[in-house]
Amino acid sequence: MKMSKILSLILAGLMVLACFAGCNQPTVDPNNPDNPDTPGNPDTPVQNELAGTYDITMWVSEKDGVAALTQQQIDAFEAANPGIVINAQIEGVTEADAGSKVVADVATAPDIYCFAQDQLARLVQAAALAAPGQKAAENIKAANDAGSVAAASVAGTLYAYPMTSDNGYYMYYDTSIISAEDAESMEKIIAACEKNNVKFRYALENAWYTASFFFATGCHSNWTMNESGEFIAVDDTFNSAEGLIAMKAMQKLAKSPAYDSNADIFTDAGVVITGIWNAEAAEAHFGANFGATDLPSFEIDGKSYHLGSYTGNKLMGVKPQSDAKRAAVLSQLAQYLTGEECQNQRYAQFQWGPSNKNAQASEAVQSNPSLAALAKQGEYGVPQGQIHGSWWDIAKVLGADAKAATGDADLQTALDEYKATIDGLFQMTEEQKNAWGVIGNICDTNWDTDFPMTEEPAGTYTSDVLELKAGEQYKVRQGASWDVNF
Repeated sequence: MKMSKILSLILAGLMVLACFAGCNQPTVDPNNPDNPDTPGNPDTPVQNELAGTYDITMWVSEKDGVAALTQQQIDAFEAANPGIVINAQIEGVTEADAGSKVVADVATAPDIYCFAQDQLARLVQAAALAAPGQKAAENIKAANDAGSVAAASVAGTLYAYPMTSDNGYYMYYDTSIISAEDAESMEKIIAACEKNNVKFRYALENAWYTASFFFATGCHSNWTMNESGEFIAVDDTFNSAEGLIAMKAMQKLAKSPAYDSNADIFTDAGVVITGIWNAEAAEAHFGANFGATDLPSFEIDGKSYHLGSYTGNKLMGVKPQSDAKRAAVLSQLAQYLTGEECQNQRYAQFQWGPSNKNAQASEAVQSNPSLAALAKQGEYGVPQGQIHGSWWDIAKVLGADAKAATGDADLQTALDEYKATIDGLFQMTEEQKNAWGVIGNICDTNWDTDFPMTEEPAGTYTSDVLELKAGEQYKVRQGASWDVNF
């Protein structure tokens, strides 16, 4: 039996307010559009008023070599801006975890950090991002693709610096068993995998991938935030006739003996739906039979639907500073590190797909088969905007529901429960929100972790959290006190 899901959004006690303009303001105005030597143009050498030595901390990807390349790029920034010395302490932290770590303690968070775009809303809420100045924002918007700019913005305000546009998925496949023509049909791919006793790997129990079936039929889930980064409304059409078609298509794949939900391994795989982060593994597994292309179409009731996908980005953020001179240098540095030259260098060394439009147009990027497949799928892609953290756990069960369903009635029930839980996110009391925020901290989990809870007795929320520690029960009471029961 499925429990209704309510997830924590309120990050109680974690908000740290930064001191902005007006706090010890030096003579330099980093946002003055009339000053040609301020962070508005990262290619303009910084004048003497910004000269000095700056000790900074940075989080970059934990991937081998990223920290070393970042230090080389900082050295190049110093050479281009005489008088500025950057003493950087660089640490590798996965972009998927960076946002959670920052909001947990903004005061001690690094000055510059890289993060996945789905963390932007909570970082804005936590006052953990210094928005680029007017001229800087204009330059960033002009240099980068529209999707990455949207990913770095909340309510029309740019808060971060686009760094990549490769966080999407497409299809790797075995060309010896699947022709280019058959690769366009999900049904033909399933048949080929079954015939050859290989796996069709598609993470249908991950909402990021599950959404592709709903996008194929025209469904959407659009979330609205206010300027403070709080979610105030949602326009979601998954629970619809089109959504039911998507559920039927997922069921068709999920019930195949070839289906496997683990899309990060290639063992026995004939097809894997994944992204460029697995390009090397795909090339090694398929060898001479390596193929990469967009997602296929599926057919329901005689009508064909091309699978959609999310497209996403990695961003660089700058923590608010009380010293405007230091803030100006950090903004200038962030613009440089996310500029065309540095993006080209990261592509050459790590094959990260650039967000910079000039870098995207380079011959090297254009000839990359994985990025070519991503670009082909981009025609059917949906830019990943800011999404309520709870949605990921609410939607991830739809794939498992489709597999378990015995008929259309079960599929519809799953959609009804999905919709009811979505609606419940905007009906929580402040006490409930606070309780869920605290239990997340107790269990040492991310803010969007799913906790099915009951109120027992009044004012005490209880949950059996098997995903975290089997057999343990966690309790949290309203206010400052809490109990953990083992």
